[in-house]
Amino acid sequence: MSIKTGLLNGVATIEIARPEKKNALTMAMYDEMAAALQAAGENPAVRAVLFTGQPGIFTSGNDLEDFMQRPPQGQDSPVFRFMKALLECEKPVVVAVTGAAIGIGCTMLLHSDLVYVSDEARLAMPFVSLGLVPEYASSLLVPQLMGHRKAAEKLMLGDPLTAEEAVETGFANAVLPAAEVLPHARRVAERFNQLPPSAVRQTKQLMRRWQAGQVREVIGVEGELFGQNLRSPEAREAFQAFFEKRRPDFSRF
Repeated sequence: MSIKTGLLNGVATIEIARPEKKNALTMAMYDEMAAALQAAGENPAVRAVLFTGQPGIFTSGNDLEDFMQRPPQGQDSPVFRFMKALLECEKPVVVAVTGAAIGIGCTMLLHSDLVYVSDEARLAMPFVSLGLVPEYASSLLVPQLMGHRKAAEKLMLGDPLTAEEAVETGFANAVLPAAEVLPHARRVAERFNQLPPSAVRQTKQLMRRWQAGQVREVIGVEGELFGQNLRSPEAREAFQAFFEKRRPDFSRF
């Protein structure tokens, strides 16, 4: 099983557990994570959700082979169901990131509440290098966090964020040594056991309410362009180069 779930001390853990593939996400894994988020939301014993990966890797993003075999087909595809489930999760979501968080592994942090990264963490959104466009409202939220010019480095050039940059720009709360990230994130998640759950949920709703409609609109627009670009010559060249382990050649476009 590539997604492991558990419940301990009021914290529902969702663990990405596919280290042999650098925790690359398949459509089936998106479905499992969406189901786990929904179950956590419906369980009154759950006070917070904790996402984690494996030592040295949070997730390398989409499993490109699976992604090309089962590309997203509209808003009811597994990846969009996961996006919707995380976006609508009323309970606090805490994320522990060690190592790389690529693609949606990075953009999902924008929709989480508390994020802790290791000093070796590397966050990247290399959509353009694959002939694609940003997703999960990152084209809106990343410029809001860091300004247009810095966001252009991350979204247009695909430059990664270091752990320190993640904190400076608001992607993350704190940097810790790798071995301390998950224990610290769990301790933070367990703090919600001591807080009134309705007030916590209402506060989260208020913090997101005023921009919720715009975020959903952006996700829809991005998703449409993303799907179109998947079928483009640029994306075909980028994906073929990835599988052939060579540099893509965009000079003819």
